[in-house]
Amino acid sequence: MEGRIRVRVTPRAGRDRVDGWDGELLRVRVAAPPAEGRANRALVALLAAALDVPSGAVRVIAGERSREKLVAVRGLTTAEVRRRLTPGSGPPPG
Repeated sequence: MEGRIRVRVTPRAGRDRVDGWDGELLRVRVAAPPAEGRANRALVALLAAALDVPSGAVRVIAGERSREKLVAVRGLTTAEVRRRLTPGSGPPPG
């Protein structure tokens, strides 16, 4: 099982954060610059934390040098990824 989502990344933001969904596209900001894959690594770490999965479960599978990327999350369906990244509907506390 592997969920896939489209992500639009804004590098060099003030801080790392998930802005939310714009239709089928997730908007994300990372503080890291786009040089040497740093923004991609920051994106993976941010999404892994937001989804409560290990960082090894999240990978950029297309668009490594573009602001718009295709990201795969191992162990979650696409619907579960969307649910966990929608404000107010994340994993239960505990």
